Amino acid sequence: MIISIASGKGGTGKTTVATNLALSIGEGVQLLDCDVEEPNAHLFVRPKFKRTETVFIPVPVVDDKKCNLCGKCGEICQFKAIVVIGDTVLSFPELCHSCGGCMAVCPEDAIKETGRELGIIQKGFLNGLEFVHGKLRVGEAMSPPLIREVRTFSRDDKITIIDAPPGTSCPVIASMKDTDFVLLVTEPTPFGLHDLKLAVGAVKLLGIPCGLVINRSDIGDRKVKAYAKSENLPILMEIPFNRKIAEAYSRGEMIVEIMPEFKEKFVKLYQDVKELVNS
Repeated sequence: MIISIASGKGGTGKTTVATNLALSIGEGVQLLDCDVEEPNAHLFVRPKFKRTETVFIPVPVVDDKKCNLCGKCGEICQFKAIVVIGDTVLSFPELCHSCGGCMAVCPEDAIKETGRELGIIQKGFLNGLEFVHGKLRVGEAMSPPLIREVRTFSRDDKITIIDAPPGTSCPVIASMKDTDFVLLVTEPTPFGLHDLKLAVGAVKLLGIPCGLVINRSDIGDRKVKAYAKSENLPILMEIPFNRKIAEAYSRGEMIVEIMPEFKEKFVKLYQDVKELVNS
């Protein structure tokens, strides 16, 4: 089973839920941190990394001796990553989406592909927990290809927890797509409610069942709960505002380690998700 932990905005406690849920379930679990622009789950899990690999994506290289400047490559490229200007072909690797269209339409077979570094993937372990995360290369604009590479590490024989990026844009969709359940983490504030509505809309478009975790649940107002009721969105867990939790977070410590009573609550969260998926 694959559970994606997502949120409409940053700072709601998404990584807190993902890491504590993964640790509470125990062995047979893998945690994939797909927030590749700013991965931080490793700061809490503290795995021993055993493997690092560089990820490349294909981008076009033009053989000027073969090119007849017909311009068909530029016509097919929706992102203007390759264009013909005068007697020159210019390519912009940072804009390329690696579709291979330019190479397919070139009548002179003048376009080949080379690899451009996208980022790295690291894999490690903590006791029985398998941990994988991606780190996007500094200055890189497109994270979905790296997210998809991180997700290739998902194994059918394990429970997979995905820590998705915040928001509702393409990186989030790449993290949530084809998962069994989405846990949306929010906070009971006007901003939290606004972005929760966007996140729920995205999950509905993907047709994935979802539930809600409300962090800092005893502050703010009750509008998030009212919205959840109106959308038949089950509230599966509430985490109160607690100074001890906040202090632990600032030290990179897990809730279930400093407050063991929460481990039972996260285990119940998993069981509730499992029942919803199987119902």
